[in-house]
Amino acid sequence: MADNNLESLFSRLSRFPDVEAANLQAWDATDRLLLDTAAGFLEPGSRLAIVGDRYGALTLGALALGARGGSAGPVRVHQDLITGERALRHNADALAITAGFEQLPLGPDLLSGATIVLVQLPKSLAELEEIADAVARHAAPGVVLLAGGRVKHMSVGMNGVLERYFGEVQPQLARQKSRILLARGPKAPGSPPPFPVSSGNAELGLTVCARGAVFAGTGLDIGTRFLLDFLPAMPQVRHAVDLGCGTGILAAMYARTNPESRVTATDQSAAAVDSARDTARANGLQDRIDVLQDDAMESLPAASAELILLNPPFHVGATVHAGAGIKLIEAAGRVLAPGGELWTVFNSHLHYRPALERLIGPTREVGRNPKFTVTASTRKSASV
Repeated sequence: MADNNLESLFSRLSRFPDVEAANLQAWDATDRLLLDTAAGFLEPGSRLAIVGDRYGALTLGALALGARGGSAGPVRVHQDLITGERALRHNADALAITAGFEQLPLGPDLLSGATIVLVQLPKSLAELEEIADAVARHAAPGVVLLAGGRVKHMSVGMNGVLERYFGEVQPQLARQKSRILLARGPKAPGSPPPFPVSSGNAELGLTVCARGAVFAGTGLDIGTRFLLDFLPAMPQVRHAVDLGCGTGILAAMYARTNPESRVTATDQSAAAVDSARDTARANGLQDRIDVLQDDAMESLPAASAELILLNPPFHVGATVHAGAGIKLIEAAGRVLAPGGELWTVFNSHLHYRPALERLIGPTREVGRNPKFTVTASTRKSASV
């Protein structure tokens, strides 16, 4: 693809429905480097798979590369976040691209017969291990894996993970502060796959299950631990929501403490939804916890919950940004019934309280430690 064509494509991409901001864009230099490197491996009959395309830059750019190189079949892509899936479709529509890619879960449908796999390197080694195992297990024996990332976010541990699953791992020269790890020669897969994993949490008396991409794995992150200190003070309601549920710890603990309640655990991450569903099942709570992949509860009816529990993210990708948390607070204002409560734990320096007062209603501080603040906000009635 000519440079000006690729630049034109990138310039037309948006992050919608994800957070848009002046310091956030829908592509980075790693996307460009992955596409340029892949061009040297594409040949007639190539089967291309992509993991971790954030907003469609890789998939839509690769379609043009595939058309030139004669690749066979559609580009197959896995995006963990539902916002990434929707951004790809939105950008494809904006570019009048109506065919040529399939969005699939991480697994055999995505990777079977793949000869080239492009990966935007994830933040966690656990997620990279699940991806590497899946590629080695399901892709073609001659597959070339090109895993790219920003140099400042890469670690030697990433090389080590790939070396466990591939006979050859070659770091490539950096360009514009991005680098590619090239891996080939997949090793015979172990049995069973390394993920999902489960672990008993003695502190909670709970079995926690996790896919590789889930924040904190089977552990208990310190924000959630602090919010759980106030579980006895939370109201008992008919319908509660664990918003941004991760592995489903909050949903499981609330459901176990309040056996008359129905709980919805929801997250934008497919890996989180799988993990929360497994956690509910492992603790005998599957009949009382509904697990839903969604973007900010958009499929839940307005005024349908009396309680929402929220440990909001403070990163958008690798950038510290409060926008993702504000989006979830706005969503809570829509889904909470009048008089319902939003219980939130957040890093104190983020100063969410003015947004909570404005978007939900009267907000009281129920706890604070050196790092976190826990607040309870009561939804104002529509007439207020």
